Amino acid sequence: MNLAEARAAWQADMPRFEQLGVSFERGAMPSAYVPEEWKRDYRLAMDAQPLLTTEPNSAVPFMLTTMIDPAVFKILFAPNRAATIFGEVRKGTWLDETAMFPVIEHVGEVSTYGDYAEAGHTGVNTNWPQRQSYLFQTIKEYGQRELERAGLGRINWVSEIDTAAATVLDKFSNLSYFFGIAGLQNYGLLNDPNLGAALTPGAKATPAVGVSWFTATGAPNCTANEVYNDVLAIFTQLVAQSAGLVDRETSLVLGMSPQSGVALGFVNQFGLVVRRMLADEFPKLRIETAVQYGALSASNPQGNAAGNLIQLIAESLEGQDTGYCAFNEKMRAFPIIQAMSSFKQKIAGGTWGSIIRMPVSIASMVGV
Repeated sequence: MNLAEARAAWQADMPRFEQLGVSFERGAMPSAYVPEEWKRDYRLAMDAQPLLTTEPNSAVPFMLTTMIDPAVFKILFAPNRAATIFGEVRKGTWLDETAMFPVIEHVGEVSTYGDYAEAGHTGVNTNWPQRQSYLFQTIKEYGQRELERAGLGRINWVSEIDTAAATVLDKFSNLSYFFGIAGLQNYGLLNDPNLGAALTPGAKATPAVGVSWFTATGAPNCTANEVYNDVLAIFTQLVAQSAGLVDRETSLVLGMSPQSGVALGFVNQFGLVVRRMLADEFPKLRIETAVQYGALSASNPQGNAAGNLIQLIAESLEGQDTGYCAFNEKMRAFPIIQAMSSFKQKIAGGTWGSIIRMPVSIASMVGV
């Protein structure tokens, strides 16, 4: 069957195919059957593959089919909470290396009255506790080609480096507010030498596991009432060491780790949550969490070496603030230095650590 015969045969059979439900749209309809001579010509075979001069490939370069999402996600860090817990103020400037915080104490004695008696005496005792500042810095550096290459990835490199510098300084300030600076008279909220010794948690219903609020695997290890009683024990200590200046109407801050904060959700047999019981007893209590109150571990390198810690802080007594986080320079930016094809800039800050004016206003418990 030649091509003309194949074409005629197809035209004759096409109505029958349409009746059987096989139809072709315009442009897809064949014009003939395959002639016999075509079937025996291997050059016309559809699966014949000629030899290639180049490497076999059926794709385009992968970067042509790669999309970069314009939404840039940033790695998150634990929040800075020292200033939220204890407040933050500026003291002095970056030129000041030592700060004195005057303290006065009224002293005196009385004696039996007599018209001509001259006994009795009143006076004022002064003291000048000192703290030392610590200046720290970081350097921003970036090259011209580095900027343009980052731009290809839809990243504003200078803006991100600026943010990184501010983050690094703020993180270090926050750490100094909790632990101070080793080797200087610069102490933190958790390690000031004038703070009283930390209490030990009370005995729990499952003493074999220990006195902490959670087991090593993170399961609850105590009841809601036991958590409440531990906090109440800290408050009792605070009342005792402040000679009654602290009472349930005092503005208080309860600082603890995020994990310890979960225990405030424990419910007792009467359906009362620890957090609600504390709010009822201490109407001016504020609860704050920070990872630095947690135990030191590989996953929490800024934790407390002694274990999970909680602090109860009276914010002020008789109108005087208990203390505050202090800095002498939050962020000082120096001139941008331009090299042949790069730039760099120094950013500096300064800290006094946490200035605790009245240590009797803070009580703590370790090992919860």
